[in-house]
Amino acid sequence: MQQHYIFVTGGVLSGLGKGIVTASIGKLLQSSGFKVTAAKVDPYLNYDAGTLRPTEHGEVWVTEDGGEIDQDLGHYERFLDVNIPKSHNITTGQVFHEVIQKERSGKYLGQTVQPIPHVTDEIKRRFREIAKENVDFILIEIGGTVGDYENVLYLEAARQMRFEGESVLFVHVVYLPIVKTLGEMKTKAAQHSVRDLREIGIQPDFIVCRAEKPLDDVRRKKIALFCNIKEEDVMSDPDLKISYELPIVFDDQGLCDKILKKLNLKKKKKDLKEWKKFIERIKSAKKTVKVGIVGKYFTIGEFQLPDSYISVIEAIKHACWCHGIIPEIEWIDSKIFEKNRDKLNMLKNFDGIIVPGGFGSLGIEGKILAIEYARKNNIPFLGLCLGLQLAVVEFARNVCGLDGAHSTEMDPKTPYPVIDLLPGQKDYIKKSEYGATMRLGGQKVKIKPGTLAHKLYGKSVVVERFRHRYEINPKYVKLLEEKGFVFSGTTPDEKIMQIGELPGLKYFIGSQFHPEFTSRSLNPNPLFRGFIEACIKK
Repeated sequence: MQQHYIFVTGGVLSGLGKGIVTASIGKLLQSSGFKVTAAKVDPYLNYDAGTLRPTEHGEVWVTEDGGEIDQDLGHYERFLDVNIPKSHNITTGQVFHEVIQKERSGKYLGQTVQPIPHVTDEIKRRFREIAKENVDFILIEIGGTVGDYENVLYLEAARQMRFEGESVLFVHVVYLPIVKTLGEMKTKAAQHSVRDLREIGIQPDFIVCRAEKPLDDVRRKKIALFCNIKEEDVMSDPDLKISYELPIVFDDQGLCDKILKKLNLKKKKKDLKEWKKFIERIKSAKKTVKVGIVGKYFTIGEFQLPDSYISVIEAIKHACWCHGIIPEIEWIDSKIFEKNRDKLNMLKNFDGIIVPGGFGSLGIEGKILAIEYARKNNIPFLGLCLGLQLAVVEFARNVCGLDGAHSTEMDPKTPYPVIDLLPGQKDYIKKSEYGATMRLGGQKVKIKPGTLAHKLYGKSVVVERFRHRYEINPKYVKLLEEKGFVFSGTTPDEKIMQIGELPGLKYFIGSQFHPEFTSRSLNPNPLFRGFIEACIKK
């Protein structure tokens, strides 16, 4: 079986939405009857994204097999509804580490180890390793922009693969700004970007033009002329209110048919009906629900960074859209509650409140105050990872009477460590070895019958994705339960508490895992679906 690679590159500036473009192309190929997978190249020297700040690189995505990787793989999973393994996120840190390890162990037999061919060979090996999976298409997004020093070796490796006879296509995503003072869409930066790509030896097969408005014929012809490409292969990618609409936008331009034609392939089928119904349901929604996310990774400098919680945002959207509801999501910086408790009254304006995951002590007391307000005022509440832990802290302090109760992550000297390190992690922390020390990836969750969690999932055992070092201290579980806190989900051996809820309220539930990582466009996660249902009933 011949397999086909599609490399997606970017030019002009980063953050264009190459991940959405990659996922959309994958969706079109998938709907045409082909098996598709996707991968992301991150040219940074970090081994993975596990220790990156959310404000530095956006959300850390957790894979089923325990990888801490780039958030773009979340787009791939949400669009394609497949699990992407951690090996599909390739970093320069991984590549250099492997090359140096091979050199140290004598694998290169005394050769002078160089970027070309040794580093590029390792990159190609990783690309081809992905192709060992039973798929027809491998979509590979190369992070950054053409012209960056960091990604030139990846582009060279991709060029070599086409030269070596692999079935390869290149899709180049460019930005066309509309200069307000001129009122005109400009193409020069895009032309220069393609020129830089061609200097490396890569002629793009398709150019995707990101812009505020749809591409007109004048610009299409100009780009085709100066970039040595047919007009029909210049695709328009305008701003969309709903990113999930992009596969349909591309389909209307015949992108999938053109890809298959270049590869001499025929469609096995064509079925975008369900996806189109999904988009129509979103567009026809009239009612709204207002959700407040109480977090702390919202700003970098003077700008907001919603990418820090992108999967939470998408999971809210999925749950809303399945009910035909429009989500109104508002960011709430938890630190404002620490400065002025009167600000808590703003929470009564929300239909529901979510406290997402995070690390460190900044803004923690503000989150605890928000959770207390939600509990006392019976506002639907969903706590994710740290959100569950802080719900336990709040309950321990204000219901169980454990004044000063806290997590040892924030207060190592707390008199009541209701949240503490997982067994076996303390030695790593003492040595400041933070990388790869967490409980990661897909784990089984045993759900107690007769609980809200069981009602939502309809199962006794589910698999969800985790990313945490700290857990609910088993020494305090009995007291918490005696006071009314129900631990409705545990590990199969019932030693680690994984879901907690408060019966009698409209909706008050938290999970030690991250349900946002298993939410899909057409299949929302049950905890988010239940949360939105409670918000609607409010």
